Amino acid sequence: MTQTKRPNVIWVISDQMRAQAMSYIGDPNVRTPNLDRMAWEGMSFTNAVSGAPLCSPFRGALLTGMYPHHSSVPGHDYPLSTEVPTVAHAFRAAGYRTCWVGKWHLDGNREGLDLTQQENIPRFRQIPADRRGGFEDWWAFEYSNEPFRSRIHTDVNGETVSYRMPGYQTDDLTDIFIDWLKDRPKDEPFFGVLSVEQPHTPYIAPAENMAHYNPAGLKLRPNVPDVKWVTERARTELMGYYAAIERVDYNVGRLRAALEELDLDDDTYVIFFADHGDMHGSHGQFWKTAPWEESCRIPFIIRMPGRSFQVMLQNPTLINHVDIAPTTLGICGINKPEGMEGQDYSNQFLDYQPVFDRPMSEQVPPNAPDSVYLSIPVPTYHPDSVDRPWRAIITADGWKYAALEGQPWLMFNLNDDPYELINLAHNTWFRHRRKQLQERLAQWIHDTQDEFKLA
Repeated sequence: MTQTKRPNVIWVISDQMRAQAMSYIGDPNVRTPNLDRMAWEGMSFTNAVSGAPLCSPFRGALLTGMYPHHSSVPGHDYPLSTEVPTVAHAFRAAGYRTCWVGKWHLDGNREGLDLTQQENIPRFRQIPADRRGGFEDWWAFEYSNEPFRSRIHTDVNGETVSYRMPGYQTDDLTDIFIDWLKDRPKDEPFFGVLSVEQPHTPYIAPAENMAHYNPAGLKLRPNVPDVKWVTERARTELMGYYAAIERVDYNVGRLRAALEELDLDDDTYVIFFADHGDMHGSHGQFWKTAPWEESCRIPFIIRMPGRSFQVMLQNPTLINHVDIAPTTLGICGINKPEGMEGQDYSNQFLDYQPVFDRPMSEQVPPNAPDSVYLSIPVPTYHPDSVDRPWRAIITADGWKYAALEGQPWLMFNLNDDPYELINLAHNTWFRHRRKQLQERLAQWIHDTQDEFKLA
């Protein structure tokens, strides 16, 4: 695809939205017409992975293109270092205007913060300009967990001010982002981020969306055990979860309409993804921080301006959190900065020509990786979390292997067992496969200069 001028890019980040929870993927419960449209008008990466399925370490890796053990954010409550360059710095150096709207969750429990003071509590905290990862225009909060009337902080005449937004957070953040699109300097290309907190605990959305979901009528995934307390909790939480996803989808539609109204649609890439997923009762687990599919697989859709293909492009390449920044820069013809460990996969759609008589799943580009590396270096110990560090790989040929320190933990053949019902990690019939995967995981640990003791 030939570009006559530098394109704009927008990231839309949804918190805690698992890859399986979209209608075009096949979830029978939820309605996502605007995300479905994006997938038809662009490319959907069907094997996108949250290499650290937890908010802060994912976001640190996202912005820096570095794995969590290098990014300065290995876990929750670790502040993003002001010494580490980010994707925003690279865009600004190339003449782009940058903007962040919404959840940040990278300020951490930094030195000097008295967390007993209300003004330092995450939802009240005003994040200093030098701690914003290089973003210029700023309407943000550390994290909120307030779906309605959330607090937000911005700059007015050189002073940081705070106020409560009037309605549902996802709607309000989208309003702010659209207003920024209208008011931004028109002589600069832009890189903007709309980072919404829902779908996230508490699982709730506007009443009109909640009305579309009846817990008793929801179809649970086959790996949710038929245990009363598990299924009751899963159905109750999924009601609000799906309603919140439906609202995210509605606001993606609003954003797309605004781009068309502002005559930006043909110049702007929109990239939609999440920081991690949510277990919702699969394997009897809830929330995140785990290597199971519902926690670590994320949606990743790139809407391409001027797309003319008449088939949905579903790319099976494994794309990880560290790959998102270099790929985004690559879209705009900007080389990734030294230090970014992820790969630039922009060529996989900028110059992509599908072969229409072959299934998309078989059309793997030549530079696709053989595997991706996942980790939780620092456990959070919050409820429903995995309480110890782990490392894992997912391979392009459909295997997953996860290890605790000194101990194999999980091994699945996802080709035959997509719901991960058969753990082969300790089955002697599969010891040779485990040895192969263990060696590949050890190579990832070595290559990324990580520290983790395998068995």
